Formats: sequence, C-alpha cells, structure tokens
Amino acid sequence: MLDVPGLTPGLIGDDTPRLRLLADRGTMAPLECAFPAVTLTSQASILTGMTPTEHGIVGNGWYWFELAEPLFWRQPHYLLDVEDVPTRLRRERPGFTVAKLFWWFNMYASVDWAVTPRPMYPADGRKVPDVHTYPSELRDELQGRFGTFPLFNFWGPAAGLKSTRWIADSSLHLIEDKRPDLSLVYLPHLDYDFQRHGPDDPRSRQALREVDAIVGEFDDLALKLGSRIAVVSEYGIVPVTRPVHLNRALREAGYIDVRIEDGLERLDCGASRAFALADHQIAHVWVPDMDDWDAVVELLESLPGVDKVLMTADLWREGLAHGRTGDLVVIAEKDAWFTYYFWLDDHLAPDYARTVDIHRKPGYDPAELFFDPELKSPKLRVLRRLLAKKLGFRNLMDVIGLDATVVKGSHGRRADDMDEGPILIVGTPEQDIDPTRPYPLANMPGLIERLAT
Repeated sequence: MLDVPGLTPGLIGDDTPRLRLLADRGTMAPLECAFPAVTLTSQASILTGMTPTEHGIVGNGWYWFELAEPLFWRQPHYLLDVEDVPTRLRRERPGFTVAKLFWWFNMYASVDWAVTPRPMYPADGRKVPDVHTYPSELRDELQGRFGTFPLFNFWGPAAGLKSTRWIADSSLHLIEDKRPDLSLVYLPHLDYDFQRHGPDDPRSRQALREVDAIVGEFDDLALKLGSRIAVVSEYGIVPVTRPVHLNRALREAGYIDVRIEDGLERLDCGASRAFALADHQIAHVWVPDMDDWDAVVELLESLPGVDKVLMTADLWREGLAHGRTGDLVVIAEKDAWFTYYFWLDDHLAPDYARTVDIHRKPGYDPAELFFDPELKSPKLRVLRRLLAKKLGFRNLMDVIGLDATVVKGSHGRRADDMDEGPILIVGTPEQDIDPTRPYPLANMPGLIERLAT
C-alpha cells in the first residue's frame, strides 16, 4: 500500500500514465476525507477505520497540559489509543509479517520491519541526518546500500525528489528481499511543490509525473512477485492566497502572553488566556477560562479567512471530541490557511522563526519550504553556516523568511469536491468499491486485511 499525499482523482490523467493504467486494470474511487485532513490524523484513520475521537490523533501535534507546551510530529506508536490493522493482523495471524516504511507512528510499532526519519541531535547543537529502524541493524544495511538518508531533502527549502527516491529504493529492496505480507510505503513527493506553488503550477505537474513513475516501479515489482498493490492519499492540496494570523489577532486582543528570551519573544502557552496551534487549514485553540469562550469565538469568527469555529457538540459531530483537542477548532476558508505567528514585530520574532525547526515552533510552518526571498545568496549563507558549525562555532541556520504569502497550496479542511479529495486505487477489480462515491474510512482496515491475506 502506497501513501501518496496530495494525490486526488482529479489529477489522474495524462501526467499519470502508470496510475491510470493501475486504475484501468483495477478499481479507482474517491476516499472519504479524514478530519482534520493532515498527515498524522489521516494515516491513523486509514489504519484504524476510526475518527480522532476514538484513535486520539487530533492533528500533527497538540498541546500537552502536563508540560504546558505544544509538541508536533511525535513518532511513538503508543500515541494511538486503539489497535491498528497491522497490529491486529500480526496478533490474530501467527507468522503474518508487516513492513512499515515511513508511515507515521512508526517507532516501536508491532511490525517486523520499520524505517522512519530520526535525526541525531548531538549536544553541540547539530542536526545529523539519520533514520530509526527495526530491527536496529536494518539502519546500517539500508544506509550502507543507498547512502545516508537525505533528511534535508525530506523537509525544508531543499525538499524534493531525492528523499522520495531514497524511500522508494530502500522500500523496493526490502520488499523484494523480505517479502512482507503487508508493506506500507510513504511517498511524500507531491507535498513539496504542491504547497510551494499550488497544484496547478507546471513544477507541481512535473512532480506528479515523477511520483507516477515511482508508483510504476512498485507496480512492476508487485506484478513480478504476484502481489496486490493499492494506492491511497491522505488529502488533496488546494490553491491558497491568504495566510491568517490567528495568534496575532488573539495577542492584539490581550489573550496571548509572551516571554522575552535574549531580547526575542516566545509564546508562553501556560500564561496565555487563549492561543492557537495552527495546522495547515485548521487550528486548535485553547481557552482555559470558559468565561472567555464567547468573546474568543466572536473574535475568531470575525477574522477574514476564517470559515467556522467548532466547539463542544460540533466536535462530537465532526469526530474530533478528544482530550487532546483544543477547546475550539477553527477551520479556514478554502483559499486561506493559518500561520502560527504570534509576534507583532518581525525584529522580535523568536530565533527559531527563521530556521527549519518543526519541534520548537508552536504550529506548522510551510514557509520552511522556501529560502528567504530577501537573502541575496541563501545557498552561500547555508554553506557558510555549515562551515562554521564544522569549525566548532554555534550559529543559526537562519535562511527562512517571515512572509507567509509565499505559500500557494494547503490542506486540512474536508474536501469540498470529490475530485479534490483523497483517492483509493486498487490494482485488482473490487466489487464492493463504488467508483462514484467516497470509500468509507471505516472500511479501510477490512480492505487492507482482504488484500494482504
């Protein structure tokens, strides 16, 4: 099963000959869109058939009350509140084998082989590309054969085909060598240029052709091994023109508290009366004092680019009622998305704002896909910073801009149109899949079990 985020029914055509061939040979249908339509939630819903109310993955990150800080992109499998289908199949069927290759909640999952990005963070402040694997010796085998995992091509201004190529090569090798009963492979290539330039840009169309060719390699291997193949996506990416700064509005209204560190501002969640954790086109908003709720809702609903604000009964209805969910959940209009920005003066922005730092930022930041357009020679700046680090000097890789308008694609809302939402393609005819209607996420575990056994 290949996960190609950003792939939609509307993209299947002249730019995707291998995907079209796969669909013609088998079955293609829209896939029900998870909510929020973001990576961690979508993958959890595909593998459990459940909503965040049940599986607990309410976004790519959430606020941890015990720590009084937000944490994004955590990988331990223990974060799932329920059993997923690979775990169940291994428990029910002795000898059933699973390879989980870059799908999330990978670490310490009940699988036979696992590979996922896991940089090393030495005490001197460096970030060193690496992977976490199970068994542990698989790490050396794969990186010895295919080179060090290209982490800086997996996310950041240099993100592109090189990382997906590494994932594909290592996965093709492992599948042919180990012959798992179920292989879950994540191919993130479309995410990059679709968010940078929008899904209709010629550069995005080139990325679509590139990922289509890689899918063809997996299809060739499946045919060679007599295996079945399926392709899913987590969401579609839509064009956007408007960043919406929720935290700036909350701060101007007196709800946000900041702490000054070395002359720069940091969001102090524990001291704030209300704050938002932005996650593409949705945001979780925490408002500790219920007496503030009505005023905060009124403020958020008044902001241009905000579609709706969910609370209480709405969260149950949307399958998002969980202890990790914000008191409120805000949804952007289709052509808008939410930044995490909380400062009002760029000169006071925290040091991490101008770096690629997915763990310190209190929210998702797609501006990390761009070099700061105000830098005359950003690549030269990177080389100088790297040289200084090698010489033992500590510095910031401050090459990211603070102009959110550069982002041209986003996701997170439920798809307004089936052609813009996630997709399911199975390489064999499946009578229970109606190509005219979204295939229910609740049925995905059963479909995976049938295809894999």
